[in-house]
Amino acid sequence: MAQPLEKPQAHAPDLSSAQSAAAALRTFFRIADAWGLSNDQQRQLLDCGRSTFYEWKSGRVKRGLDNATLERISHVFGIYAALQVLLPIPERAHAWIKRDNAAPLFGGKSALDRMLAGQVSDLFVVRQYLDAQRGGWS
Repeated sequence: MAQPLEKPQAHAPDLSSAQSAAAALRTFFRIADAWGLSNDQQRQLLDCGRSTFYEWKSGRVKRGLDNATLERISHVFGIYAALQVLLPIPERAHAWIKRDNAAPLFGGKSALDRMLAGQVSDLFVVRQYLDAQRGGWS
C-alpha cells in the first residue's frame, strides 16, 4: 500500500529577522507617504527614537522589530487595508485619515489625530472602527 503524500507545510515568515523588519518598514513608509504624513507623525506612529527612525527610513535595519512596534505597524496595515475596501478611490481613502470625523470615537477630530495620541490602543480603536464599518473583522 502506498504511503499518503505529506502536504508541504507553509512556513510562517520569521518576523524577528532584520529582513522581515525591513520589508514591514518599507511598506509602512509607503503607506505614510500615501497619507502625506510628516517624519514626526511617522515617528509618533512607530513610537521610536529619532535616530532609530532615520536609520529605518534610510533602509538600515540591523535587527527585527520588537513586539510593540510590530503591533503598531500591524494596525497601520489594517487601517490602510480597511480604507481600501471602504473607499476604493485611492485619493479618498488617503484623504479620510486627515478629515475631521463626527463619529463619537474621534470627537470631531481626524482619525490621524486619534492615531497620534500616543498609545497603541489609539491605533487599535481606529482599526476596530474601520473594521466595524466594513462589516466585521478581517
